Amino acid sequence: MGLASSVTVPYAAYLRVYEPLGAFPEPERSHWAGYARREELPTAQDELRRSLADLLPTPPVPVPVHEIGDAFVAVLDGVVCVCPWRTRLRGWLALEELAERFPGPVLDAVLPPVVRRQAESDYARWQERNPDARPWIRTATWQVPLRWFVLFADEEREYGKAPQDGGGSGGGLRLRYRTPMVQARRRVARGLRTLRDAIEEGPLIDGLVEVGRWLEEFHPRSLVELDYGGLVHMVPEAELADDRSAADTAEGLAALRAGDGQRAGEAYERLTARWRAVRDRQFAN
Repeated sequence: MGLASSVTVPYAAYLRVYEPLGAFPEPERSHWAGYARREELPTAQDELRRSLADLLPTPPVPVPVHEIGDAFVAVLDGVVCVCPWRTRLRGWLALEELAERFPGPVLDAVLPPVVRRQAESDYARWQERNPDARPWIRTATWQVPLRWFVLFADEEREYGKAPQDGGGSGGGLRLRYRTPMVQARRRVARGLRTLRDAIEEGPLIDGLVEVGRWLEEFHPRSLVELDYGGLVHMVPEAELADDRSAADTAEGLAALRAGDGQRAGEAYERLTARWRAVRDRQFAN
């Protein structure tokens, strides 16, 4: 979640898990069942606007005082699945990431220490009551982490005009991948075996391990979605149309399994060059 109006929050991508209604205990299951039948459901842009609105007061509100009872809705093989926003939890997690990314003076200017201390205290009390809580949505700004592409195949890529629905960007251009949870877990496991056989332990393997552990928290009949989100508003359309990052990732892993280091290196270079160019736009005038 974005935590300051000075940060370009719309340029974010999302990794989401939609769980079937049967994965939720009562009374939450009945709540989401009724929610999914609504004629109008919120979009990703609605969620973004709500998070930005909290940053306008002085001091800003980095974490909502009350949980927002909204979710994204999708249908997988005729089964209704929901992805709860869990805005408070994601706000707390984003605060922790900010503390790791920015020096103290910069962080103090964005969020005063008293605001951060109150949020940290609230999170500690909430964790005591919800020790097993986890987010259904992960966010990355100015990039899509390369490890996320391991979960998907090129044929699952959806690119084009987005309809006004509860699981997309609310109209406009959209680039996303969707896959069943069983496929995502299988690809993570296979990718980890390939990487561990070919390279030293490091951030790429560690990141993929962490994503795999996160996926294990959810129902096996869930739907996993990678949504380019606000990145489609920043990257030129021609580059988006040519973006086959999941295919490049799969090709690189296949080359490693075949012992073809040159082909693996070429695929990796395509990926890193593409996403380096995206991240560099963060510092452009």
